[in-house]
Amino acid sequence: MSRKSNLDALFGAKPAPKPADKPATPEAPPAPEPEVFAAANLTPAEPEFAAANPRAPERSRSGAVRAMSSTLRGLAARADAAAEIETGTVIVEIEPERIDDSFIADRVADANDPGLAALVESIRESGQQVPILVRPHPDSPERYQVAYGRRRIQAARHLSQAVRAVVRPLSDAELVVAQGKENLERQDLSYIERAFFALRLEEHGFPRATITAAMGIGKGDLSTLISVARTVPADIVRAIGPAPAAGRPRWMLLAERIKAAAPGRIATLLAEPGFREKPTNERFAALLNALSPPAAKRAPPQVWSDEAGRGIARIERTSDRVALSFDETAEPGLADYVLDRLPEILAAYRAGRARP
Repeated sequence: MSRKSNLDALFGAKPAPKPADKPATPEAPPAPEPEVFAAANLTPAEPEFAAANPRAPERSRSGAVRAMSSTLRGLAARADAAAEIETGTVIVEIEPERIDDSFIADRVADANDPGLAALVESIRESGQQVPILVRPHPDSPERYQVAYGRRRIQAARHLSQAVRAVVRPLSDAELVVAQGKENLERQDLSYIERAFFALRLEEHGFPRATITAAMGIGKGDLSTLISVARTVPADIVRAIGPAPAAGRPRWMLLAERIKAAAPGRIATLLAEPGFREKPTNERFAALLNALSPPAAKRAPPQVWSDEAGRGIARIERTSDRVALSFDETAEPGLADYVLDRLPEILAAYRAGRARP
């Protein structure tokens, strides 16, 4: 008996009669494997199945089966969504009040930030186009820590709306590297903000290799940034703000003037009416200029002439300096002659001062 006959016998189907006028033919080869699967799943593979089983129930899912299938699909969809959120492949909306700053600050707060108002209006009109990056807070369930996008969070607070964010399970090192990379690409951190970001990373115990990777700089530049941050007091930086127009030379100059300033002088300047209302770059310039040393008093220049009345040398004096210059056209080579004899002139001068 063939496999098909066995299956027909199993499900109650009568074998189709063979035509009498046709010669006998060899038994057909076994049916292909899909027919076996169809029978095993109780799905008719041939039209004669329905004729032989007139009372066979129609293939339709019951309400319980459909509900179970729907539940399983829902669970699978939620699992897929959770996995996507876990890997940071989807964007979610989070209330700004649930997002904390990074444990390493990379910004100097500026209450008069002119760009924030423009960002608020842009998001109000066009929505938040670029999501922020956050991680689940390591110590507070249901909260998050921001890697980058702090100003977008501020704008969302102003608008009383949720912020669009990518959630990613970042380690501490991955978080600060993400912070640094975003700031490097956007190029919107001022010099002093970069300096204090580098200093905070080092104080937190991150190795120099991680800091240079986060900031995209070499070891020499990193040493300079940390040196500047250690020189300028943090409270003065907070009072001034980010001052994006001031680079390393001007911050170093301000540091020197801060060291030389009289006690209480800086506090008085920072407390002056209107200082905090100035834009950050103007606050920096105001403090730098206020700490400038008084201009040295200059005496009228003198001209030394020879016996013929020709001006040979010019002497300019201030309270702490004397400048002597020679007219090379009037007396060529005289300047070199004097320079060559400076050692013996100095020795004679000192010998004269040593005599009682």
